[in-house]
Amino acid sequence: MIEIDWAGEAGRLRASAEGETDWNAAVARSLVRDGDKVLADVGCGGGGMAKALAEALPGATVVAIDADPDVLEQAREHTAGLVRCELASMDDGAEPLRRAIAAPADLIWASASVHHAADQQAAVDALASLLAPGGRLALAEGGLPARYLPWDLGVGEPGLELRLDLAQDRWFKVMRDSLPGSVPMPYGWTEALTRAGLTGATTRSVLTETPAPLPPERLEGVVQAFRTRIERLTGGDSGHGHGHGHGHVVSDEDWLTPDDVEVWRQLLDPDRPQYLGRRSDLAVLSVRSVHLGHAPR
Repeated sequence: MIEIDWAGEAGRLRASAEGETDWNAAVARSLVRDGDKVLADVGCGGGGMAKALAEALPGATVVAIDADPDVLEQAREHTAGLVRCELASMDDGAEPLRRAIAAPADLIWASASVHHAADQQAAVDALASLLAPGGRLALAEGGLPARYLPWDLGVGEPGLELRLDLAQDRWFKVMRDSLPGSVPMPYGWTEALTRAGLTGATTRSVLTETPAPLPPERLEGVVQAFRTRIERLTGGDSGHGHGHGHGHVVSDEDWLTPDDVEVWRQLLDPDRPQYLGRRSDLAVLSVRSVHLGHAPR
């Protein structure tokens, strides 16, 4: 069984919001329209997109919504009064979200949040029902696995990052199956938008790249992201000495081989010569997909 403790994730989500400022700003500018009055970020995490929407369209009402109070507090601090923060869960249907937004929304953004709903189609249906005529629902889900590492790191078997992606994919399936009342959604996000009654459903994928060598703060962010992923898959066994596991209850499966776990311990330990944070050949190549549907007028 896998259970995510979102209070334990709050700090990481805040750091992600701060680290993705440029991406959020670019996407927000592409989504807003001059006549928009009400914008909502549902499952707002650290509040990165909520803040970007408020900055892209000053004068609009922006509402940041999350189901966890600790996560919402991080969003409140990050957005610094630019948005209204409300506690609500899409697992409870449309009405709590409707009360939180307090008006039909011209744009609803939901990033990597719908896939945590037990019934993803029901969640998309609920979000779609909150739109004003002609409003848009934008779901940031999927894309391609990001790439950070050289294929051969000089320690362990080459292809370490590819094997981590495969392990995380297996973890994700068990996470979905662990949700109480989990309902399969055996089709893509544009189909989900269409089934929710929206029109013109389409996908746009956004590529971002930061070449090597990474600036020191970005490099440390990448290393910390790997540390979080390894702790998630090993219950805290990342070799960094904290062992808190980021609040995840992990199943008994061995997601990674013992050899790969040992390699990750070396790569993530600042006291080891193999520490990733001292390498100059890490880069960032990311492709994230945004699926967009329109409410009928």
